[in-house]
Amino acid sequence: MKKVLITGGAGFLGSHLCDRFFNEGYHVIAMDNLITGDMENIAHLMPEKNFEFHHHDVSKFVHIPGKLDYILHFASPASPIEYLKMPIQTMKVGSLGTLNCLGLAKDKGARILVASTSEVYGDPLVHPQTEDYWGNVNPVGPRGVYDEAKRFQEALTMAYHTFHGLETRIVRIFNTFGPRMRLNDGRVLPAFISQALRGEDLTAFGDGSQTRSFTYVDDLVEGIYRLLMSDYPHPVNIGNPQEITINEFAEEILKLTGSTSKIKYFPLPTDDPKQRKPDTTRAKEILNWEPKYSRAEGMKPTLEYFKKKING
Repeated sequence: MKKVLITGGAGFLGSHLCDRFFNEGYHVIAMDNLITGDMENIAHLMPEKNFEFHHHDVSKFVHIPGKLDYILHFASPASPIEYLKMPIQTMKVGSLGTLNCLGLAKDKGARILVASTSEVYGDPLVHPQTEDYWGNVNPVGPRGVYDEAKRFQEALTMAYHTFHGLETRIVRIFNTFGPRMRLNDGRVLPAFISQALRGEDLTAFGDGSQTRSFTYVDDLVEGIYRLLMSDYPHPVNIGNPQEITINEFAEEILKLTGSTSKIKYFPLPTDDPKQRKPDTTRAKEILNWEPKYSRAEGMKPTLEYFKKKING
């Protein structure tokens, strides 16, 4: 039986990856320090003999006894509200945490996939964003702690690939949504849904003309799985190119929830990207991957999950 370590395994994305690999017949080891993860996300896996959980911070030395076939490094605060509260932990998990995971992969002869992000493109001057675009990132702005941690992570991963011949994969993740997102995550989708369900004003920033592209979690997991099993070591965008303005998205949420909430506007945060849309040509050509779920299809289970959380 093949064995996989998933760091950040109790988080939103990590827990869905635990499910996928467990269902594919792997022995799954989830590792999480639970600063943003939630044991509830993996509670259903805890009784299984081919699942284990390690409460550990990957910024500290990581030891896993025995063989290890794959590592997926997904540990990190992932929303602005979190990494602005925990800037140093965010930098550490992207740097020291990545170093520890790469060292473990080298020691075990394991293949490693690291979770990068569309945030490496910063506030992009190229649209849509291709993997060859180097980005427009402010390294000393408030968002720099996340953006630069991920950019460093990519550089370190490629260094291990070129210098040590390590089998590495890099996924650049675009805005993803689905069940198990945190209600107070701070990102636009959970914020709008939870505000609409509670009858509160929807908080939009700037004039609402900025765009995002939302990917349903099952599509992302499929793309990650295919990338891990491929032989492609360079970054690959995984995201849904269906672009929407924040204003349009707010109206969509109000209609979906039947809420009579109003949209309230606040100043745009520093370095907030004005546009976000992946060019997924590489994923199509190399992985034969493209998103299957529309935003509307993904919103149904997501909304049900949020309703249950809010109503207790």
